[in-house]
This record gives sequence, structure tokens and C-alpha cells, in this order.
Amino acid sequence: MRAVPLQRLVMLIFFLQPIAFGAWLPRIPDVQAKLNLGTADLAIALLGLPIGTLLTLSFAGRVVSRIGGRAAIIYGFVFFLAVVSLPAFAPTVTLLFFSLMILGVALSTVELGMNVEADLTEKVTGLIIMSRSHGFWSLGIMFGSLLGAGAIAIGAPPHWSILAVAVVVLPIALFVSTRLPKLPESHHAETAATYRFKLPGLALIGICAFVFGVTMTEGAIADWSAVYLRDVFGSEGAQMGLGYSVFAFMVAAGRFSGDYMKGRFGPVAIARGCGIASLAGMLIILVAPAPPFALLGFAAIGVGVSVGFPLAVTAAAALTDRPAAASLAILSFVALLGFLVGPPIIGFIGEYWGLRIGLAVLMVPLFVSLIFTHMLTPRATENSGRLVEREAV
Repeated sequence: MRAVPLQRLVMLIFFLQPIAFGAWLPRIPDVQAKLNLGTADLAIALLGLPIGTLLTLSFAGRVVSRIGGRAAIIYGFVFFLAVVSLPAFAPTVTLLFFSLMILGVALSTVELGMNVEADLTEKVTGLIIMSRSHGFWSLGIMFGSLLGAGAIAIGAPPHWSILAVAVVVLPIALFVSTRLPKLPESHHAETAATYRFKLPGLALIGICAFVFGVTMTEGAIADWSAVYLRDVFGSEGAQMGLGYSVFAFMVAAGRFSGDYMKGRFGPVAIARGCGIASLAGMLIILVAPAPPFALLGFAAIGVGVSVGFPLAVTAAAALTDRPAAASLAILSFVALLGFLVGPPIIGFIGEYWGLRIGLAVLMVPLFVSLIFTHMLTPRATENSGRLVEREAV
């Protein structure tokens, strides 16, 4: 059997990881209806995810630094896919909260391992793959959301449909991840030997400020797009999942072209253009008179947030004040925190003023992200010859 190049294995892992989570997203309205939750009640339950992420901050970076991205991916897949369907099984809002908290721990751990492995792969192979790796992640979550929408169309219960997806994905994910080669020990030794948590420097703070608004918007669209189309426009059934499917498709499209665009125009120019697209798309959604216009807005936001996190990962990993895994642990925490706290905030506001006003709040963090795009200016990579600005094939 012909060996699969390392970069392709990494991209395939990025595709597989979010499929089951994507299958959960269109089912959130069903779980909300099953438990008879108001918007604020659902928002409180959704806080379980960011709290679970917060719990991992003290140990995830250290663990991944010691065992490496490969091991974190293998064990993380087992943990994550074992718990991803728990929220859909929850019989009460309290158990929904705690199941989401467990899911937050699993999600942040496996995704940190993936980003560390992608960064190491770039350094080992000399090929730029970060943006396209996240493009495959977007394809995976879009594919999962379509599976979720299809399950709605055939009347499959949320808990069994998500569990079925996880059961199918797990052996495939393990088959692929165990074929990742063990990278030379020197690539992990730096982080394992020197990693000690310390407060981030100004450069990393600026990068985190940029990425927070991007991922907050991404998380809000993930959790509320289906509810928004239902409550604002009266969409039903599988139509509720179209908003996120369109959004995820455009995120993937933006990420697949991101490495080329970065090489041609530079990270700052790309980030600023995408920031403007995000703000324009949000404005379209807020004033949309009908679902097709809202879908156009979701598409524009998808393009806008597409390359933000991959650009931030590369910028953070290039900082020289700490090991790359330490910087990526902090960045991943902030990014996931933005992804997971956005939905509860939108929910609390939407409970009293409606989801249009709730989503309008996202204009503020998106504007902040636009302000901090200059923090993506290459630093350490300018005098490092290890990375070549060319695409992996």
C-alpha cells in the first residue's frame, strides 16, 4: 500500500474530527423543544461548553506538549466521539449543561492536538497547509450539519442520529490518526522540556483579540442560524439547517484558497478584507426581509471568518517568547472560548430583544477583530527559512 503523505493525513483528520459535532448543530432546536427551554434557558445550558473549555486551560497545553500532537489526536478522538452525543440524550437542562461541559473538555483537547500537529507538519515538510487543514475542518462540520439536517428530514431522533455518526466516524478516525508518523523527538522536546504557563505577551494578546471576534461569530452562527431561520422567517424541517450549511461551505471555500491568497497578498491584507466581508454579511442578515437574503448574509460571513483562525495559528506559532505549543494552547483556548461563549450571549439578549438584536451584538467583536488585524504581521518567520510559501499537494 502506497504511503499517504503526512500533510494529507493531517488534512483528513481535520475533516473527520468535526463531523459528529456538525451533526449536533441542526438538532439544537429539537433538543430545545424536547426540554421545553426558552431562549435564555438554552443559553445557560450552552455555557457548559465554554466552561468545559476553561477547565482544560491548566493542563491541556502541558499534556499536549509532553505527549505530542499525534498522541493527543488519537486519545482525543476516542474521548470526543464517546461524549459528543451526550447532550442530545440529556433529559433535563441541568444534565444538558454538564454534558456540554464534558464535551467542551473533549473538544478543546483534540483540537489543540490537531493544531499542534499541523504546525509541526509545516515545519517538518516546509509546506504551508494550515489554512487548507482548517478548510477540511469546515468541510467536515458542513458535512456533519447536512447529516443532521437529513436526520431531521427522515424523522430520526437527535440522540440516536448523532450517536450513529460518532460510531461510524470513530474507527475511521483511529485508522487515519494511528498512521501519522511519529515526528522526530526534537520537534516535541522543546515544548516538553520548557513549557511553563505564563501570562501571554502583547503580541499574543493582540492575536488573541483578533481571533476572539472571528470565532465568536463562527460559534454564534453555528448554534443560532437554525433557530434564527425558524423564529424570524418561520423555516421548518431541513430548511432550518440551510443557513449553517451555506455558511460552512463558504468558510471551507475561503480556507482552501487562503494559503494561496496569503502568499500573494500577505496575512494582514487578507484578514482586513475578510473582516469587511464579515461586517457586510452580518448587516445583510439583520435587515434581510426573506430567507434567501439571510442565506446570502450567512455566505458573506462564512467568507469573512474563513481564514481568521488559521492565520492566527500561524502567527502565534511563530512567536519566539515561548514554545509554539504553549502559544497555541492559549490561542486555542481563546478561540474556543469565543466560539462557545458567543451562543449564550446571543441567547440572553435574544430572550428579551429578539434574535435580530442578539446577532447585531456580533458587530462589536467583528469590528475589534478588524482593528487587530495588524497583529498578524509575520515576525519570527521573516528570518526563518524553514517554511516555504508554497502549497502542499
